[in-house]
Amino acid sequence: MLTKEEVLEFHKGGKVGLRLPRPLKTADDLCLAYTPGVAHAVKEIAARPESIYECTAKPNLVAVVTDGTAILGLGDLGASASIPVMEGKAVLFKAFGDVDGWPVPLANCRTGGADKGRTDPQRVIDACMAIAPMYGGINLEDIAAPACFEIEDRLDAALDIPVFHDDQWGTAVISLSGVMNFARLAGKELKDLKIVMNGAGAAGIRICEMCKAAGVVDVTMCDSKGVISVDRTDLNPYKARHAVATSAKTLKEALVGADVFIGVSAANVLTGDDVKTMGEFPAIFAMANPDPEIRPEEVAAAMDGRPYVMVTGRSDYPNQINNVLGFPYLFRGALDVRATTINKEMKVAAANALAALAREPVTPEVAALYPNEKLEFGTGYIIPKPFDRRLFEVVSYAVAEAAVKSGVARLDVDLAAYRAELAARNKSRA
Repeated sequence: MLTKEEVLEFHKGGKVGLRLPRPLKTADDLCLAYTPGVAHAVKEIAARPESIYECTAKPNLVAVVTDGTAILGLGDLGASASIPVMEGKAVLFKAFGDVDGWPVPLANCRTGGADKGRTDPQRVIDACMAIAPMYGGINLEDIAAPACFEIEDRLDAALDIPVFHDDQWGTAVISLSGVMNFARLAGKELKDLKIVMNGAGAAGIRICEMCKAAGVVDVTMCDSKGVISVDRTDLNPYKARHAVATSAKTLKEALVGADVFIGVSAANVLTGDDVKTMGEFPAIFAMANPDPEIRPEEVAAAMDGRPYVMVTGRSDYPNQINNVLGFPYLFRGALDVRATTINKEMKVAAANALAALAREPVTPEVAALYPNEKLEFGTGYIIPKPFDRRLFEVVSYAVAEAAVKSGVARLDVDLAAYRAELAARNKSRA
């Protein structure tokens, strides 16, 4: 366990800074970097706008944007308090995807002004539109639902760069990869799975959408009031899209016979007796943090030797849903082909790539990092580990390939050459 003092010491001076890709040591260097030489770059961009991708840092720079209304599991603590998380996100972008992320915490984007009240979507949208010229992509982070849906949808439609809310889609992509591999272990097609979800916020809605995009048909969602059914009159438009006709009114009732439980809700909403009512070979994705919907130990006791799959959001248990498996490589692939968006095809491709990698033998380097785990495809290992360096190549490539094939890539890319380039870059980063 880390102490508060250790963490604060680590954060002294912040976690990000400016890296200079070219030297500034001579008078000529100064003239090239600033006046008078910089005027040529300015005029080039003015005359040929697309040259901004040649003359600036834009092609590899992502804004990590938040208003601080939903920071991790801590809630609404404001823009300033969000900065350590946004810096951390930038560190992960660079370390895993070689993407230059930069924190952009936004104040005065609330209905009550300053840092009071709910998110005002228009103010966040206006701020992002204003800074967009500098960035090759925008990663939205820790913005409360339902405002986060409108913000992402409108920005994605208005801008010609990828806009991605990681709290929605990152968790969804990784979760889908786990569901894909569970289906394989269960000997079932995705269309034959019965999935019950608890939690209908940003992550829950998008997990549902991703599962359906990949071929899942039977998904029952629950919120704090019970099953999201067609006879409810209190649903927002995002929940209403996924309302189902069912006699089940509660989570416990919906779970009977289910193959998969997916929780992005609150601690201890499930019991061992609930799990016993699920299908013969169930999967429990209990992803509430820091305390899951049900403890793995309670599931193990309830199963009493029966096979099952257990997934959490914690690093101290196997099968962790960790967003770092997704966002660095989704942006890496999107930036490399200059995609205008990160569409469903690219997200599903990332999930497929993650699932396929988990079925491959792990490298000795990865095995050495996790000496107490059996990293072999099966119930205890359906999701790759974050430090598997192959992620950089296989997921980034899958995303880029999907962007090209779905028509959102602006660069004419030789995919075979790009795959070789990723391998070379990965090797050089070792």
